[in-house]
Amino acid sequence: MKLSRCRRLLYLSRIVAMIGFAIALAAPTPSDAAEIKVLTTRAMNHVLTELAGAFERGSGHKVTLILAPPTEIVRRVVDGEIVDVVMSGAAVNNLVQQGKIAPGDRLVLARVGIGVAVRAGAPKPDISSPEALKRTLLAAKSIVYTDPAIGGASGIQFEKVIDRLGIAKEIKAKSIVNARAATKPSAEFVARGEAELGIQLISEIVSVPGAELLGPLPGDLQAMTAILAGILTTAPEPDAARALLRFLTSPAAAAAIKAAGMEPGGS
Repeated sequence: MKLSRCRRLLYLSRIVAMIGFAIALAAPTPSDAAEIKVLTTRAMNHVLTELAGAFERGSGHKVTLILAPPTEIVRRVVDGEIVDVVMSGAAVNNLVQQGKIAPGDRLVLARVGIGVAVRAGAPKPDISSPEALKRTLLAAKSIVYTDPAIGGASGIQFEKVIDRLGIAKEIKAKSIVNARAATKPSAEFVARGEAELGIQLISEIVSVPGAELLGPLPGDLQAMTAILAGILTTAPEPDAARALLRFLTSPAAAAAIKAAGMEPGGS
């Protein structure tokens, strides 16, 4: 059953209010409290903000979220930025390959598909099949999607989709390629009427006021993105970081992840 954005956020807030109790007994003394710095993409930002708040209230630790696109995350870690946890997809795997994250400290937090956003209250064209999606994309006056150059999974897959549909030239000619997706989600362009359609991870669409999820990319045009987390080998607070990841992979957190349009992951 689909939830409206307001109902989804209310449901999420209720879940988060309840799961704060799940870790209260494990709260450290003030002298043990740590600041956990998390370098993350936007894909899980909304639910992560809520869950981090619950973790802070129950554990006494502080979670600092730093938003960046995947390619910038890798660059910042390689350049020596001091953080404890990285949350992304390809960036985490890249850092494992470079020895910056131990394989045993990498896990899957969630999986999420790619969706199409429309402005709230706007007509909802058909995207239920590849041919229907093709007609809708060609009919749209403007489209916005994440710049593949910054490592955004939705932008990389969307360019594969329009190539496969044989409409890449037409679509690129009327598209906004969003290079600031880490701080300005593509669905915000749609919400403000700056683009008719937005292509983005579903979890990033459902959290934007004024935008609605038209639906997921159909059939085998869809590509699920794994949201990975990894603790850096140079993490100043590795124990607190592991406590955070245990919380984010707990059954209670899984309910909040589902409410945000994602599937809970597995190791």
